[in-house]
Amino acid sequence: MMDDKETVGDSIQSTIQQEFYRNYYQEGLLEDVLPFWMTHGVDHQYGGVLTCLDQTGKVIDTDKAVWQQGRFCWLLGELYNTYLDYDPVKREQWLSVAEGCAKYLDQYCTDDEDGRMWFHLTREGQPIRKRRYAFSESFAAIAYAELAKARDESTYANKSIEFFRKFIERSRHQDLSSQKFTNTRPSRSIGYPMITLITAQEMRDAIQFDEANHWIDESIEQIVQFHFKPEHRCVVETVALDGEIIDHFDGRTLNPGHAIEASWFIMQEGMYRKDQGLMNLGTQILDWMWARGWDQEFGGMLYFTDLFGHPVQEYWHDMKFWWPHNEAIIATLMAYVITKDVKYASWHKQVHDWSYQHFPDPTHGEWFGYLDRTGRVTSTAKGNYWKGPFHLPRMQLTCSQLLASEQV
Repeated sequence: MMDDKETVGDSIQSTIQQEFYRNYYQEGLLEDVLPFWMTHGVDHQYGGVLTCLDQTGKVIDTDKAVWQQGRFCWLLGELYNTYLDYDPVKREQWLSVAEGCAKYLDQYCTDDEDGRMWFHLTREGQPIRKRRYAFSESFAAIAYAELAKARDESTYANKSIEFFRKFIERSRHQDLSSQKFTNTRPSRSIGYPMITLITAQEMRDAIQFDEANHWIDESIEQIVQFHFKPEHRCVVETVALDGEIIDHFDGRTLNPGHAIEASWFIMQEGMYRKDQGLMNLGTQILDWMWARGWDQEFGGMLYFTDLFGHPVQEYWHDMKFWWPHNEAIIATLMAYVITKDVKYASWHKQVHDWSYQHFPDPTHGEWFGYLDRTGRVTSTAKGNYWKGPFHLPRMQLTCSQLLASEQV
């Protein structure tokens, strides 16, 4: 698919090859990744998607994560709403499976006693556990939003708003009994504002959600006020409630991929509003966190690093996970589209080339998810409760759209 003498990083500076490389991402999505999940992951008996698959696509665990039901529903709805001229039979298949995921969400994924969503269920829908945070609700919100757009159906739109409000309420008001930590050292995480930001953006696009701009503004303000640290040239994952640095393992642990994901959410908002300040903020975050996360010795994005350069507590800190690379591929390309700075084209080339040299499975399709620091595959599983059809296909879709834009 890719000429040995050409790379995406080189080509995005040339309009001659722009269409070729746009197709590189799009074909990877529509001819490799999506068919893998449609063939092996769709649960035709109980609805939803099975994500615990081995290298070949064989199901190795039938339990289901609620995150992945919402995420796959969103992806299929997004593709249906994006590729309007694509094969109509396949588009209807996408929508049918998306509605199967939504039906599974409706029937099984909410606890009737407290209204909260589960995290982990059996294949048949028997609940196993919840988690403290409410990201299941946020992924349900974007899933229903895309179905509302696809079907022009107010019931789906109302469900999207309902689950978004549950996400906000639960994230803001956790009682002490459901928290992981005591109030001895209270903290805040960047996860809540960044997921609020992208969820509101998706709902604005799909259902013209009236409150979207309010939540987007608030989320960006929280990231800047509490997590953005110019004095340290980084974005800190976990801080004290007032934004102060917590000089312990948890407070010093940086997640460069997560912050880089937030950077492109912010850049995307700047592009939407034509707000240069937001675009500058996003590229600044990318600059800092690329420096913190890129492995100068072996290439690829390190999973965790320490704010002050101390040893990191988590033993998987130097592993290479699939999703930070997906987010870095998007962010570097978006930064180049915005700035035309060849630095970002070079970074995009680095992360794209390293990722495509190490993660894809040329035999059975899709990507492996977990590599050691040198790039050796450590697990041949293609999916689990955390890895499913989301970060990789979202990257392929977003990059193909960026390369198709008039701004490149």
